[in-house]
Amino acid sequence: MKMHIESDRIRDLAAAVFPELVGIRHYLHAHPELSFEEAETGRYIADLLRARGIPCTTGWGGHGVVAMLEGNGPGPVIALRADIDALPIQEASDKPYRSVREGVMHACGHDAHTASLLGTAFILNELRDRWPGTVKLIFQPGEEKFPGGASLLIAEGVLRDPSPSAIYGQHVLPELEAGKAGFREGMSMASADELYLTVEGRGGHGAQPHLLVDPVAIAATLVTSLQQLVSRNANPLLPTVLTFGKIWSDGGATNVIPSRVHLEGTLRTLDEDWRQEAHRLLSRMAEGIASGMGGQARLEIRKGYPALHNDPALTRRARSSAEAYLGADNVVDIPVRMGAEDFAWYGRELPSCFYRLGIASPGGPPAAGLHSPAFDIHDEALRTGCGLMARIALDALGGE
Repeated sequence: MKMHIESDRIRDLAAAVFPELVGIRHYLHAHPELSFEEAETGRYIADLLRARGIPCTTGWGGHGVVAMLEGNGPGPVIALRADIDALPIQEASDKPYRSVREGVMHACGHDAHTASLLGTAFILNELRDRWPGTVKLIFQPGEEKFPGGASLLIAEGVLRDPSPSAIYGQHVLPELEAGKAGFREGMSMASADELYLTVEGRGGHGAQPHLLVDPVAIAATLVTSLQQLVSRNANPLLPTVLTFGKIWSDGGATNVIPSRVHLEGTLRTLDEDWRQEAHRLLSRMAEGIASGMGGQARLEIRKGYPALHNDPALTRRARSSAEAYLGADNVVDIPVRMGAEDFAWYGRELPSCFYRLGIASPGGPPAAGLHSPAFDIHDEALRTGCGLMARIALDALGGE
């Protein structure tokens, strides 16, 4: 049975839960937990759901929580997802809700994602006699760490019994004002693979390089030469990013050439065939250059998240819901981003839509960037976040 639920009603409910959501987000922000260590966070989420009579199960992927909302009769099954883990970053803030845990911080907005999804659950629960079907609410651990909590939850059956026909996710966007949302159809975010490169040489006194094999020199050559994978082998129309962000040696000093140097980095692209070819070329080039300079190189590639693809039809419908709820002027197109998201794993199993939520102060500058020690959100984004996801869900369920 389809029933029209006015957006004004959803806005009223969002306004009613908004003060509680601010408190929830501030609590989560002050008590962050790293990927796959979210025991307290999972308990906190489950307690909030059960206090409202929303049944849930715990222990998904370690500390994840999955809740189930049943409507007023048979109908579609959809899933809504939020991630719950924090990052190993020391917060630089004097806010009263700053992190109390040394070196751990919600610097990617997962506290806001969680609070918003809880608000959506509260709204849908309040309206459950007015929509048909089932909503799975997935509070997922471990988004920030390979292999990603999404892959674990999928393996554990989160998309079965019942199986949703679509899944939606929401992520904060610092450059977008609170009250706005951004959408993109098709390819949206990059794949991400971790690179661990070890260069072997023959160490000794820095005054006798002619008697040694200098792995530092080899490593320096590799850092620059491997960039040719992007400039000379990748299709210029296909975004590819190769970055080495960490390099160190075993031993070594101002006058000591070490025997071994380590490099760690990441490869990101949007095409699966090129991704596989790049893996082959990276290994071949690293080994060949090191060998040509008298050393050896071993490259370990830890394959990470796939590229994130938004189902075009599903995304168009979600965008239409957003325009109806927020107004067309507050819904924008967003470009491809070379960041990665393990939400992409869900998109390999069923139609998915991953959209962006504005968090900057209206009329002000962009918020601090993701993964920044100064990251924070404008609280008003929570009101938009919970109501918008409720509107999208209700339209998908046939509540309009």
